[in-house]
Amino acid sequence: DLFVDAASWIAEASGIPKFIIGATIVSFATTLPEMLVSVFAALEGNADIAVGNAVGSVTANTGLIMCLSLVCMTCLMERRQFGVKACLLLAAILSLFGFTRDGRLSVAEGLLVLVIFAGFLAESLISARREQGTERKAEGERPAVSGKTVAGNIVKFVLGAAGIVLGAQLLIDNGSAIAALLGVPDAIVAATMIAVGTSLPELVTTLTAIRKKESSLSVGNIIGANIMDLTLILPLCSLILGKPLPVQSQGMLLDIPACLIICAAVLVPALWKGKFQRWMGFLAGGLYIVYLTVMFTCFGA
Repeated sequence: DLFVDAASWIAEASGIPKFIIGATIVSFATTLPEMLVSVFAALEGNADIAVGNAVGSVTANTGLIMCLSLVCMTCLMERRQFGVKACLLLAAILSLFGFTRDGRLSVAEGLLVLVIFAGFLAESLISARREQGTERKAEGERPAVSGKTVAGNIVKFVLGAAGIVLGAQLLIDNGSAIAALLGVPDAIVAATMIAVGTSLPELVTTLTAIRKKESSLSVGNIIGANIMDLTLILPLCSLILGKPLPVQSQGMLLDIPACLIICAAVLVPALWKGKFQRWMGFLAGGLYIVYLTVMFTCFGA
């Protein structure tokens, strides 16, 4: 919260339009925990946690958090606002599904997935600029800037960033320790406890949106965060390692296919009908429960 609030304030105070803030800073900030957890895990040789966290976060975002949002309120987001992003998300999952059939994500394949991320950024800025005409704001609406507010927000920014880094490292260390103590594979801990833990920023955003009855804010943030999770984190891990990122059997056979099925179950009908509906939330939640059941039944031993 400290990091997101301070980053948004700094951007607004510097005169950057709000549509750019929403398309970049906020989505990136809510994805930062997943990114740091996976990068730290990859550097420590814990590929199961790196992959399971990134893919598991997308599955949790859709099957748990988007489910909560859609079940609690109808989403009035129009197709033109989410259509391209939804297609990019499905393309990212399909790409990872195809690339990891050999049990690894190579550096070259990671670079190809990064192309989808570049497309997402470009589309976000283009679509946001298109919407700018409907939200013309006066230049004088910037927040008041004084030495005290600048210093306060810089402190919040630094403390928030430090908290995210520390939290990510604690999740890795203690998640691995709990897995070892309970005899649970790292991949399962990563796809459940750690994935949900790093998805807390999206959950907070959704709960706030439900309270304020702004469903499109919640769904839009989840779709954007999901794209970043898949198209930025895993390629970044393979690039940092400088060698193929190994993907274990649970990732190949369950995590990535389940991510594809749950996301497609929500996004394809939404694209077809031009809007999100409550039943899509129930479907996503039901599929997420099935996914967890299969995981613990088949891979929990």
